[in-house]
Parts: sequence; structure tokens; C-alpha cells
Amino acid sequence: MYIGALLFFGTAIGDLYKVGAKGTLFKINLKNFNPLQIMPCQCIFANYLDFMKYAAGAVEHTTWEIRISDLKELTKMRLALSVVFSSIAGYFLGAYEIEFTSVLLLAFGGYCMVGASNAYNQVIEKDLDALMKRTKNRPIPAGRMSVGYAMTVAVSLTVLGIIALYMLNPKTALFGAISIFLYTSVYTPLKTKTPLAVFVGALPGAIPFMLGWVAATNDFGIEPGTLFMIQFFWQFPHFWALGWMLDDDYRKGGFKMLPTGKKDASTALQIILYTIWMIVISVMPAFGITGRLQLSLVAAIIIGSMGLGMLIFAFKLYEKRDNKAARKLMLASVTYITFMQIVFVADKFIVAALNP
Repeated sequence: MYIGALLFFGTAIGDLYKVGAKGTLFKINLKNFNPLQIMPCQCIFANYLDFMKYAAGAVEHTTWEIRISDLKELTKMRLALSVVFSSIAGYFLGAYEIEFTSVLLLAFGGYCMVGASNAYNQVIEKDLDALMKRTKNRPIPAGRMSVGYAMTVAVSLTVLGIIALYMLNPKTALFGAISIFLYTSVYTPLKTKTPLAVFVGALPGAIPFMLGWVAATNDFGIEPGTLFMIQFFWQFPHFWALGWMLDDDYRKGGFKMLPTGKKDASTALQIILYTIWMIVISVMPAFGITGRLQLSLVAAIIIGSMGLGMLIFAFKLYEKRDNKAARKLMLASVTYITFMQIVFVADKFIVAALNP
């Protein structure tokens, strides 16, 4: 039922694109397109009965509210929406004119790709999730959802996401596919092997902001590269602060999230250094060295001030080295990335309005 709804929505998006777009980049008629032709048939049919039982309500003591909640948790809806927000911000920065259909395709495709990555991740880590307090109640380790059903959702979201992003342009679809591959096939297995996993995970994590620009321009250059680097360096203070807070729980699952493996001065110092790099790259567009990606002096001061505020929390963590300080830094990082992107977009349109 859920998969059918997603497939229907995917074809509806295709029809909308045909009406709204000036031309077509995608020669497949989506009305007659059957995703089963390109999805792993063995996976689909092996899990078909299991999926139908779940959708029909054969799983005991499971209400519709719980099922919907489980799908939200499988795809990590709040995280996925924040990624979509980042992609749309990048689109607004790159677009010469805003096309509603393109924004809709980007939002839908972006959500599908992030949701698929999270679903694959929870399938791979189901046994480890069962060991940690934070994750043991997720749908799969809690027994509310089978692996087969989760894989069906993940594969379907992957196909729909790639289709939606390809309809924007092939480069966008390629970067989306790279993101899923790196997250599920490289980052996820490395999390229990080495702290370097965070560096690998920062690569797919930095793609969304850049992806929006590529979706708008069908081009990759210094502008989307700068957006990529901003979000790349932001992830280290964010995830290391999170890893600091949850270190005890992560250890139960065997995850190595902190750069030194300890909540020590060296880890805190690295957080400070990456925060500084993040601030420097965030204000670079104000110096006219990042092509069409530009920032006014006022916007640069605002973003720089927010970055310095985040840096203060990083120094506080170095000073106190406790979970409370780590939590404050983590919240500051979320605030920074959100408002930084808003300031970038607002600045572009304000400057354009003042200089018609």
C-alpha cells in the first residue's frame, strides 16, 4: 500500500514535470514505466507476501498510527526534511529563475534518497541497534517491521529518487546515487572499524547543499564546490558533539565516532579547528572568489558572527569536557547551519531587489 502510493506519486510527479517543463530531458514515458523492470526482482517477489501482510494489517497489535510512525522512523523523516531544506536552499542560490516543478522534484527526490539511505542503514545495523538504548526501539530491532519490508521500502525509494533527480538533470541523479552508495556501502560498515568513518560520512552528508545548485544549473564548479565545503566542515563539530553526548551508548554498539576514541582535549581541539575552517569557508563568497556565489558584507558579518557564537561553544566544550557542553555545541551547530543557509538565500534576493 505504501509502496503503491509512492509509485503513484512518482508517476504524478512525472506528469507534472511534462506540463511545467519547457522541454524534456527524460525520454521514458513515466505513465507506462514499470519500476519492477529495473528493481531487483528477486528482492521484490521474495518479500511480496511479507509486504502485503504488513500492509493489510496481518501484523498483530499494530495500529495504522504505529505503521506510519515506523515508516517515519525508518526514513528518519525529520533528518530527511532538514536535508531537503538544505537542497532547496542550494537550488535557490543557483537558480536564475525559480521553477516550482523543479523544486518539487528536488524535494521529492531528495527525500527519497535520504529516506532510502536511512532505511538501508537500519537494515545493516539492526543487530547493533538492538544493543543501544537510543536505537533499540527502532522498527526492525523492536520486531515491528521485517527486514524484507524495510528493504522493499528502501529499494523503491532509491528508484523513485533517482528518477525524480534525473528528470532535473543527469548530474543531480549521479550525485544522489553517489550519496547513497557512500553512506550505505562505505560509511556504515566503517563506523565500527575506525573513527575515520566520520570523514567518509561527511562526504555524502555535504552533498545536499551542493546538490540544489547542480539541480538548478546542471553544472558543477566553484560555486557548488564551496557549498559542499561549507557543509563538509560543519559536520565535524556537529557529529563529534553528538558522538561526545552519546559515547557510552555508541560503545555498546561498537561504534567509533570520536576522532581519538575518547572524550578528551584532543577531540575538543579538533572540533575547534574544524569550526574555524567552517567559518572561513562560509564567508569566502563575500570576497568575490567563488564565482556567481556571492555574499554581501552585511550577510558575511551576520554569518561570521553566528560562526563565532558556535566557536565559543566549541571552546566551552574544550574547557568543561562534559555532555552538557557537548549538547549546547550540537544545538548551536544545528542553529548555525539552518540560519546560515537562510541568510545566504535572503541575501541573494535582497541584493537582486536592490540592484534590478
